Amino acid sequence: MTTPSSRRAVIVSGARTPFVRAFGEFVHLDTIALAGAAVRGLLDAVPQARTRIEAMVWGGVILPAGAPNIAREVALDLGLGHGVEGHTVTRACASGLQAITTAAAAIERGEYDIMIAGGSDSVSNAAVNLPSKLVQAAAPLALGKPSPRDYLSAAVGLAPFTGLLPSRPRIEERTTGEVMGESADKMARIHGITRAAQDEFALRSHRRAAAAIASGRFDREVVPVTTPDGTVVQRDGLVRANTSLDKLAALKPAFDRDGTVTAGNASPLTDGASAVLIMSEDKARELGLTPLAAVRSWSYVSVDPADEVLIGPAISMPRALDKAGLKLGDVDLVDIHEAFAAQTLSVLDALASPTWAAERLDRDEPVGEIDLDRLNVHGGSVSIGHPFGATGARMVTTMANELALTGKDTALLGICAAGGHGASVVLERV
Repeated sequence: MTTPSSRRAVIVSGARTPFVRAFGEFVHLDTIALAGAAVRGLLDAVPQARTRIEAMVWGGVILPAGAPNIAREVALDLGLGHGVEGHTVTRACASGLQAITTAAAAIERGEYDIMIAGGSDSVSNAAVNLPSKLVQAAAPLALGKPSPRDYLSAAVGLAPFTGLLPSRPRIEERTTGEVMGESADKMARIHGITRAAQDEFALRSHRRAAAAIASGRFDREVVPVTTPDGTVVQRDGLVRANTSLDKLAALKPAFDRDGTVTAGNASPLTDGASAVLIMSEDKARELGLTPLAAVRSWSYVSVDPADEVLIGPAISMPRALDKAGLKLGDVDLVDIHEAFAAQTLSVLDALASPTWAAERLDRDEPVGEIDLDRLNVHGGSVSIGHPFGATGARMVTTMANELALTGKDTALLGICAAGGHGASVVLERV
């Protein structure tokens, strides 16, 4: 089905909080508060949209147990109107992109004209789960009106009194038990990605992000956030302008003692939020707004987590291109989520591989090589940080701004996500 041009979903504006290290400046701001700060900044930039928002879609990974529907909570907190409905989606690290494409689809179907989509996560406020034995024994006491016999039964249920302390959370695949960093180390071995190549990639990410900050490139998207103690956070806090290959090379492997993934060439645990204002093109024109970019196509895929859990973009990116009627060489900009330098470089290797094309894409020729001059032009998650649910919306915002500012025509985005997912979108300048 061809979308009528008037119903085409367009990105009008985007705003995000600074991205900061977990347990840092945003430690007392939960994911709902961070989401509210990003949406507030977005509406401050486009005030004529504030009273016209019809719905919100939000992405998150670490959802608050007491209020998991972040979208609706933000709409209520900001007083957007009781009629502004909202729902929250989760697709691991692609959650923010899922929110945006869900909103775009709703607009193109004619359900809404103006929506907000985005994502947030606060690692600092992640719940620490209690052992199931403790929960099962203690919950009846907390939820009912316990008698002395109930307390005795609970004590008996806890015996032997071992394994009652919370365990350290691990970012791992439920089906395989493999930690993400271990997955990246495995990908590096499969694709022949050296430690030196990973460190060089990380250095390039930091330098490009630092240059974007220094030039004011991110000023269009980053909004200041005031913390509960009155501190105003205005800039991303993880970008290291003064890092070097020597500093990166001195770091020890973070997961496998013989591995190549380190804290320096992996994305850090991060708190932050990012929001995007999406409209039908005709509504944007009616309001006198100039869209930054349109959503041309998208693709979501999954692969076997026991194989290469983070290789999904090497399938979703070519599929998104196919849906857009484009080839890799037609695209002006490419932005790939940098969960790990090893993972991003492995995706690049797969896209350029004739074997990958034949075996995984059923193609006679590889998708192609990506010129580093058009890849992650303002850095990526290794340097800027990765609040899980927010990264997709950050990438869309940065690329939409880049298309509008430079006059380039198209951008291809790719995100890997837990569960073996790959997510991609093609944006085009309006």
